[in-house]
Amino acid sequence: MENIYGFTHYSFFTEMSDLASRHNSFDLSLGVSDFDIDPRLKYYLKESADHNNHNYEPLAGNPLLIESIIKYNVKRKNSLQLKTEEVSIVPCATFALYTSLKCILNQGDEVIIIQPSYYTYAPSIVLNDGIPVYYDLDCDFSINWEKFRNCISEKTKAIIINSPQNPTGKIWSQHDWNQLYSLIENREIYLISEEIYDIYCYDGAAHYSPFLHPDLKKRTFSIFSFGKMFHSTGWKVSYLLASVELTNKFRCHQQYISYSANAPAQYAIAKYLEVFDPAENLIFMQRKRDIFNELIKETPLEVEQKAQGSVFQIVNFRNVSKTMTDIEFSKWMTIEKKVACLPLSAFYNSRQDSNYIRFSFSKKDEVIIQALEHLKKNL
Repeated sequence: MENIYGFTHYSFFTEMSDLASRHNSFDLSLGVSDFDIDPRLKYYLKESADHNNHNYEPLAGNPLLIESIIKYNVKRKNSLQLKTEEVSIVPCATFALYTSLKCILNQGDEVIIIQPSYYTYAPSIVLNDGIPVYYDLDCDFSINWEKFRNCISEKTKAIIINSPQNPTGKIWSQHDWNQLYSLIENREIYLISEEIYDIYCYDGAAHYSPFLHPDLKKRTFSIFSFGKMFHSTGWKVSYLLASVELTNKFRCHQQYISYSANAPAQYAIAKYLEVFDPAENLIFMQRKRDIFNELIKETPLEVEQKAQGSVFQIVNFRNVSKTMTDIEFSKWMTIEKKVACLPLSAFYNSRQDSNYIRFSFSKKDEVIIQALEHLKKNL
C-alpha cells in the first residue's frame, strides 16, 4: 500500500514488530529498549510536575536545559564549545531532520543518502520537494570516496550522514569528515548529521561530530537524541546544533511546525544532565553488545564485523539458508524460530536482497541470553 509519494503507509519496521508480538517471539527487531530508565530521571520528572512546568517553553527550549547541554558537551572527550544561540530543543530527531531540510531545499535539489539508512530520510526529502540520490556502501560497509564523489552533482544541496550508524554500527572518524570536506569545500552543500547514538562508541572510540570541524560547522545541522541517550524515546525531547545563521533559518520553520517540545521532560532532562555520566551508559550497552556477540558464536549465524557503535548488530545468515531472501528469512526467524530481526534490504530504497539481518541488543540481558540460547537449540 503506497501513498502519493511512492512510500508505503506502514514501514517494514512496524510490520516485523507486530509479527513478533503476534507470534510471541523474542523481539530483537527494533532499537526500542525494554529496560527501565534511571530512577533519578523519574525523580526529576516528578519534581518537574510539582514545579508546574506544564506550559510552552520558549521556541529555543528551556534555558536551563540549553545551559545543561552546553556544559555537557564541553565534557566530551572531543570537547564541543557551544554558544547558547547554536542550541535548539526539538521534539525528536525526525522532526529535526525534516525541518533542517525545509530550511535549505528548493524544488529539484538533490540530497545524498548513504545506504543502508534509516527509512525516514527519503520521505523527508521528497516532502520538501527534494530528490533523494542513493550511495551504497561497499560490501564491508565502508565508503569508497571516488564512488561517492560521482554522486555529487551541480544539483546536490545536502548530504545525510548517520554516525554511529543504524544499521551497520560504523563510526565516522575525523579523517572521514576531512575526506568529505575535501569533496564539498567549494560547493554550497549542507550536512544533516544524525548523531543520536553518540554516546555508544565502543572499544575506546570517541564520537567525533562534524560540528567540531571549523569549516563543516558552518554548514551542518547536528541532531542528538535524549530518547536514545536515556532509553526514554517516548519523552520526545532531542536537540539540534547549528550555526547561528542556520539556527535562525531553522526556527523560522520550527515555529510553524512544532513550536516546542515536551515541557516537563525538558526540565527533568536539564536536572539529570547535571548528574549523568555517559561512561556508565556506554559500559552498560557495550556489555550487551559483547553478550550478544559471544552467544551468537554458538549459532550458525555469523558476525563479520562487530558493531563499532549504536545499539545494532549486522549478522550474515547464509550459513542457515542459501535460498531465502533476507525478508523471507527474517519472517521465518520471527514466526518459526521465535526471534525477531530485520532484513538489511529494509534499509535500502531498492529493497534488493542481501545476506544480512539486523538485531538490536538494546534489551534486557536475560532477553538477549534467552533469545540466543533459543536459536542455539533451534537453528
